[in-house]
Amino acid sequence: MTNSTAGLGDLGLFETRFSTGATVVAVLAVVLGIAIGVMGYQEMSLPLAGELSIITGMVGLLFGLFFGIVAFVAAAYMDSGYGDDHGH
Repeated sequence: MTNSTAGLGDLGLFETRFSTGATVVAVLAVVLGIAIGVMGYQEMSLPLAGELSIITGMVGLLFGLFFGIVAFVAAAYMDSGYGDDHGH
């Protein structure tokens, strides 16, 4: 049996400023997407957008989840590139 060296145990979401910021952006995007989805489901209104329907709520939810997932992946797997001396 083989063992995998990749795992979710050490994502390093809070090791650098970049990953911490991307994690915060991911959480805020998901929470905002869920809030817009709930407001659309309840047909509430926003001051600048007007009445929300179930369709606009679902679009807001999907946008929030998409940007949250992208930011979470960036936090987990990308390096910021600032301040690192990679042979320069």
